[in-house]
Amino acid sequence: MLSKKRNTGLYLTVTLIVVVLGALAWFLITIFESEKPQIQLAPLPEFLKAEQAFKLDVGDMKRGLRNVKVSLKQGGREITAYEKAFPFEGLFNANGIHQFETTFSIDPDRLNLAQGRVDLEVSVRDYSRRNGGDGNLAVLSHEMTLDTIPPAIRAISRLHYVNEGGAGLVVYQASSDAVKSGVYVNERFFPGYPAANPADGHHVCYFGIPLDIGKDHNITLWAEDKAGNRSTAGFYCRVRHKRFRTEKINITDRFLEKILPYFAHYLKGMDGDEIDKFLKINLELRKENTATFAALKDRTTPERLWDGVWLRLNNAANMARFGDRRSYYYKGKEVDQQTHLGVDLASLAHSQVQAANNGIVIFAGQMGIYGKTVVLDHGQGLASTYSHLSGINVELGQKVGKGDIIGVTGQTGLAGGDHLHFGVMVNGLFVNPIEWWDSHWIENNVTRKLELLKAAQ
Repeated sequence: MLSKKRNTGLYLTVTLIVVVLGALAWFLITIFESEKPQIQLAPLPEFLKAEQAFKLDVGDMKRGLRNVKVSLKQGGREITAYEKAFPFEGLFNANGIHQFETTFSIDPDRLNLAQGRVDLEVSVRDYSRRNGGDGNLAVLSHEMTLDTIPPAIRAISRLHYVNEGGAGLVVYQASSDAVKSGVYVNERFFPGYPAANPADGHHVCYFGIPLDIGKDHNITLWAEDKAGNRSTAGFYCRVRHKRFRTEKINITDRFLEKILPYFAHYLKGMDGDEIDKFLKINLELRKENTATFAALKDRTTPERLWDGVWLRLNNAANMARFGDRRSYYYKGKEVDQQTHLGVDLASLAHSQVQAANNGIVIFAGQMGIYGKTVVLDHGQGLASTYSHLSGINVELGQKVGKGDIIGVTGQTGLAGGDHLHFGVMVNGLFVNPIEWWDSHWIENNVTRKLELLKAAQ
């Protein structure tokens, strides 16, 4: 009986010891936990060009947050940009701060930071008793470059006389830190391209003048560096305003019967009168085609491919001019208005179409209201378009020389008869093709300006 009591007492003693040791182990593990706090910081910019706001999110779900510090290091200096300590509250800091969010700003001018590298560091400690009681430390480091100086840009060519609906060329110089530059015509941007021998940052930029530019306009050089700093510079550019013809086009039922079957796939499932179907084509499909043409600017090569005066369709008469304001009438009522963005040239039916200049085929296929179409890239944002073709003789990506046969005229799309719709684009904007057929215009507006590059070297 006595032995049984002794065994029971021993069992209870051992159990108590185990419980005490377990509790002690739990206590030690809890207060000496090794999990580091978490840090989230946004944004993490590569460049710092002005006062920048940051969002900081830190957390420690075990022992809780002790403190957070944001510092900047540059050239042996350390600057505290933000700092906060958190109180220890409740048993095991149960009522302390375990999650914290804040925003702070870094103002380079106020902190007297110098241009160049800046190291941003966020350090967070928790209430663990590790590391001599200092707690677990988490650090987030991010390298930035302070750059608040915008790139330099200036025009080299001096006088620029451009026609409304026409094109122009400016030769300019941009500093080496500029990663993007060109010309803004109001809100429309025309990118520049390095010159053939880009010494000292020499660039060329072809730009177009929209038909609707009006009398109040702003045409400026523009440059941007890696940090996003931007600069502008004016240059002498005079826009000659032009008058464009007005044209009245009568839509007949016979014409609708002729052309609507061509667009059956586009009109599939559409109810309504024949004139409603025509308007859907002339309005909506035309907008889609214009957007497709404009998007081809992204396929241009940065090198100049063309040379000399551009070719015009042989033995062809002008049927419609660039910029014609067309009013469409059906049964005596005006139903639509559109602007003609090319030149219609008519020769013999199924005439061979030559490439206007050296280039690369960047489109060859169906183009809605324009029918079978070929688009050639001539480099540096210039392109030519050939529409209403009955046949296409080239393939996408093919290099062609000036005068090469690229297709045959026809009456595909909305064409009422066999002809070529010829267009010229500058960075996706249609401009007057007649200028590019004129040797004097090219000499005065392109060649002489490009010769300035040789003189500047």
